[in-house]
Amino acid sequence: MKKLISSLFISLTIVTNSNQTMIEKNKSLNQQVALFSGNANLPLANKVADYLNLSLGSAKVARFNDGEIDIHINESVRNKDVFIIQSTCPSENQSINDNFMELYLLIRTIKRASARSITAVIPYYGYARQDRKSSSRVPISASDVALLLETAGIDRVLTIDLHCGQIQGFFHNAPVDNLYAASVFIPRIIEKNLNKVVVVSPDAGGVERANKFLNSLVKKGINAEMAIISKQRASAGVVNSMHLIGDVKGADTIIIDDICDTGGTLVKAAQLLKDNGANQVFAIITHGVFSGNALEKIGNSVIDEMMISDTIPLRGPVPSNVVTISISSLLGKAIKHIFNGESVSDLF
Repeated sequence: MKKLISSLFISLTIVTNSNQTMIEKNKSLNQQVALFSGNANLPLANKVADYLNLSLGSAKVARFNDGEIDIHINESVRNKDVFIIQSTCPSENQSINDNFMELYLLIRTIKRASARSITAVIPYYGYARQDRKSSSRVPISASDVALLLETAGIDRVLTIDLHCGQIQGFFHNAPVDNLYAASVFIPRIIEKNLNKVVVVSPDAGGVERANKFLNSLVKKGINAEMAIISKQRASAGVVNSMHLIGDVKGADTIIIDDICDTGGTLVKAAQLLKDNGANQVFAIITHGVFSGNALEKIGNSVIDEMMISDTIPLRGPVPSNVVTISISSLLGKAIKHIFNGESVSDLF
């Protein structure tokens, strides 16, 4: 009896200590972390703040009469760990360049205000597709953006599904945590009870991304196979021909890609799968850039359902076959791990 009481006391002590540690961590988070956001994607920033049980920091991010950016931080950030949430994407009334400049000036303002550390949370990293010198006399814009951010004074970058993994190497002084959005899409796929699942990479460059998603499905008990679409481009955004490598007859197919811009390639890929006997065609896209009439194309396509994250806010009418799933919890978990000095690798 004494042994039982002693065991119960030890168990209660462990639970109490664990709860006390959690309370202390949350209290510390509230006191030492500050979240700020520009105008690129305020809804996502608010969701991340809600997940962390924090409020977005008070800041003015507006425009002067001539269009120059007007920033004023309305609270002290001295000795705080600051996280600035800002996708460098197009938004309703602003260009990629507007949103990037907001991020740059927010970093400089907070740096001068004596923050302890600054993490740039960039859910969508703009200019990522210009990651190499593909012809003479062109910039490597992904690298040049990294240079600007490091010069501004960031200590760390947190992002989602970089277009090319090597972009992490463009940052020489700031560590880059590149999270994969697959974890937020898997639950919805499981709900669908799909049969004969085939994960499809829309090009050779996306095979690694598709393979990671396939492995995530397997870990959840869903058997899946792989198919690849080989395509020949005439120029950027223009595809001459497509060929399917793999069997999709009678299969529920899932196209995996990081970016959907004009939607033309994705719609053609979906049609190719249907023409080769696919039962259903789903698409999982992390970053919905959706230039021009991309959403209209997708709405009129054979895609049964397209799942996107909210790294970029949607603009204009959204067709019924497009579903948004938030990555706010993934970003929130990563921010907690970074602040607490815990490994972020289990979120990859």
